Amino acid sequence: MSAAITLENLTVTYRRHPALHHVSGEFALGSLTAIVGPNGAGKSTLLKSIMGQVRCNNGRVVKHADAGRIAFLPQQAEIDRSFPIAVLDCVMLGYWGRAGLFRRISVAMVERAEQALAAVGLEGFAQRSISSLSVGQFQRVLFARILLQDARLILLDEPFSAVDTKTTEDLLRIIQSWHAEQRTVIAVLHDYDQVRRAFPQTLLLARNVVAWGATEQVLCHDNLHRARTMAEAVDEHAPLCAVDVAPLVAVAMPGRAS
Repeated sequence: MSAAITLENLTVTYRRHPALHHVSGEFALGSLTAIVGPNGAGKSTLLKSIMGQVRCNNGRVVKHADAGRIAFLPQQAEIDRSFPIAVLDCVMLGYWGRAGLFRRISVAMVERAEQALAAVGLEGFAQRSISSLSVGQFQRVLFARILLQDARLILLDEPFSAVDTKTTEDLLRIIQSWHAEQRTVIAVLHDYDQVRRAFPQTLLLARNVVAWGATEQVLCHDNLHRARTMAEAVDEHAPLCAVDVAPLVAVAMPGRAS
């Protein structure tokens, strides 16, 4: 199976201490992969590296042409919900990458946005302010926005954090539908039982790659113990990481715009 994303010896540092250290591997096209690991393992940093939001100190991220457009769902704590915007308008921001700022919004586009809201269980919420929503309701809004983006590569950073069980199950069904449509989905998660149940592929990180492959093989006792041991052994006062600190830009292969 061809790759959507290739990581080549990727190292990312904060104050020259490694957040990701010599990470290599591939996310296959159409795969559904969970990224797991202890706190501080570099999971969110890896997603931000793929998006080009953090600098790669060494190595590179290759986004292959067939990966198509990218949708990124950050952690809710990174999103400012104080901006006075209605739910429907927030969802229609999903058109931004294709329609731009000045393209006229058609009746059909509005109808599709309303259908996306219905698909995530928020029919009738279109005119409500996003600031009035619960955490779970707002997460449904963000999933509806991804539906409009029609991306082939979808990155989700802790999509079920502080979300109730009903919402989690509903959103998991949407993720499963994306997988059935051969979209590539990568999600940072913490619930290992949930990963075992719903994600065929897993990347176990502890700044380095501990294991990467079929979930039932990756989430074995020995690998999880090794990840914990590696995380506990990290010394923030250790010598600086010997990496090339010249900035390297994440590489995107020719193809459709991300």
